[in-house]
Amino acid sequence: MSRILLVEHGRDIASVLLDLLHRAGHEVEQLGDGAAALDRILHAPPALTLLDVVLPRIDGLQVIEQVRSRSDHPIIVLTARAHEADRLRGLDLGADDYVCKPFSPREVVARVHTVLRRRAQRDLNVVNVARASPSVAFDSARGDAWLEGRALALTRRELLLLRALSREPGRVFTRSKLLEAAFPEALDVNERAVDGHIKNLRRKLAAVSPSHGWIRSVYGVGFSFAERPG
Repeated sequence: MSRILLVEHGRDIASVLLDLLHRAGHEVEQLGDGAAALDRILHAPPALTLLDVVLPRIDGLQVIEQVRSRSDHPIIVLTARAHEADRLRGLDLGADDYVCKPFSPREVVARVHTVLRRRAQRDLNVVNVARASPSVAFDSARGDAWLEGRALALTRRELLLLRALSREPGRVFTRSKLLEAAFPEALDVNERAVDGHIKNLRRKLAAVSPSHGWIRSVYGVGFSFAERPG
């Protein structure tokens, strides 16, 4: 049994999800506004949060942004905003999954179980401060990254892209492969979403180490990580 926080302003949807989650054996707390949800996640975090976007006081995307600045708490977004730009915004901020309304409540419960299983497996495989290349290191438990010993302020997507690229310096990764690495839980994200994240990642790498082009474009194929010459 896991403790789930359901942050949903709509009473009908909340009632259905509460019932199904209880039947699945979970302990569920419901909140109806973003400020209360943020306080609960930061000070008494549940195993996972189901988070609506349209909320009183603080919207769901602001909640994700503030939570991600402090923790890697599992969050599944529930929203009526079905446009790709909105989905990408939620995923880029660090949501673990994104479900558009109207949805099947049973599908939401299934996604809860998937995210919980994935997090449990990740925790079993955590190795603190693993070096991906001579220049890049990661702390898997904290979600931190360093370039040549200097800390990087990366989003979850940027961190996943850097991890994939830097583990095999010189290898050219297609956008499709990088999409799998950075959006493992998203099935309907366009490959071009990778370009925006690569652009931001390049900017952050250059801010820390401006004298070397760390990520190189291979026209018509994808991107590669360029380690400094030994």
